[in-house]
Amino acid sequence: MAINIGRRKKRSDPERDPEGRMTLTEHLRELRSRLLKAAGAVVLFGVIGFVFREQIMDFLLQPMFDAAERTGADARSIYQSPTDPLFIPLKIAMWTGLVLGAPVWIYQVWAFVTPALYSNEKKWATAVVATSVPMFTAGVALALWVMPRAWEFLLNFTPVDLVENYVPFSEYLSFVIRLGLVFGVGFLLPVFIVLLNGVGVLRHETLGSARRWVIVGIFVFGAIATPTGDPLTLMLLATPMWLLFEAAVLVCRFLDRRRARGLGSDLGDDEATPDDELDKIGRTDDEP
Repeated sequence: MAINIGRRKKRSDPERDPEGRMTLTEHLRELRSRLLKAAGAVVLFGVIGFVFREQIMDFLLQPMFDAAERTGADARSIYQSPTDPLFIPLKIAMWTGLVLGAPVWIYQVWAFVTPALYSNEKKWATAVVATSVPMFTAGVALALWVMPRAWEFLLNFTPVDLVENYVPFSEYLSFVIRLGLVFGVGFLLPVFIVLLNGVGVLRHETLGSARRWVIVGIFVFGAIATPTGDPLTLMLLATPMWLLFEAAVLVCRFLDRRRARGLGSDLGDDEATPDDELDKIGRTDDEP
């Protein structure tokens, strides 16, 4: 019997399911890959932050020094713990990596979630990634602009002839990070409002009816979240959030009307609208 010995065919990689379905092993492998890429970006930018740690520290401390010069107060930053010279640069490196690497790790999160989304949801998820980074950056930039004014407000209460301000740098860094995160997250509010509207969860009428409660919530969030607690910082956070909310409502109204026009153009003159069909649900055959 002749045996035909030929070159073994190379096993082709299994084709990915067009609807994004994967086995548990494939999900875990995909998650590992995304986490490694995100962590690699954070570490890479964190190295940059560690190399330029002194310049970053000078940049972060400058608002307090400027405020001290304007108010006449004596303000200095100190290391309080023996481990601060090591751990504070590492903390600066970590936050530098998270901020500068945000486009990478946000994209990796989006790429992992995308296969489970429908096509219209993928479109809105892409829009969220494209707008979240600049909006968050704008919030952090506003926080940096607010910071010297917040310090000036606080240092004005210092009795210059009696007390000197020696601020532990670890606490100062926590103050800066909290202020930046609060403003950055606050600026993401309109992004998620438009996203919920885009996937059909939230309509502009609902936003309009809840406007007064949303505004109250924005000011309560500003009062609780801002580390200084002064009215100036509260207003500088809450006012842009309020204006961004109003802009999001206008965008949602435009999207709702465009969807309504598109739905109406797909219906013939003798066809019932979706609302008419919904009204018929639950009627018995004897009802008109």
